[in-house]
Amino acid sequence: MLPSLRLANAHRPLIRFLGKRQWPTKPEEQHPHPFAPPEAKEHFADFLKKFQSSPSAAQVSSTSSATSSSRNGAKGPVYQEFWQAPPRLWKHELAEWEIELVQSGGASLH
Repeated sequence: MLPSLRLANAHRPLIRFLGKRQWPTKPEEQHPHPFAPPEAKEHFADFLKKFQSSPSAAQVSSTSSATSSSRNGAKGPVYQEFWQAPPRLWKHELAEWEIELVQSGGASLH
């Protein structure tokens, strides 16, 4: 191969970018997805009110005293990080039979 020919036919990407990147100074106004169902579009304002009235993750303290209702209606502590939960809920080392059960797809009876 001739090196001069290789330099003359240098790779040029097929995609071309127009201009410099410009990031918006403020976020867009919130709106429903264009292909959202009509009932979702109608009730989007209600959703925004509920969303904005709920506490965000930055406002919620990271203590375990925060409570939230679960699916069954029971109240209990909500943990932001696993180490805030009691040690019995932490990840633990799997026994050999548990690993084999997972690897088998759960089909074997143990």
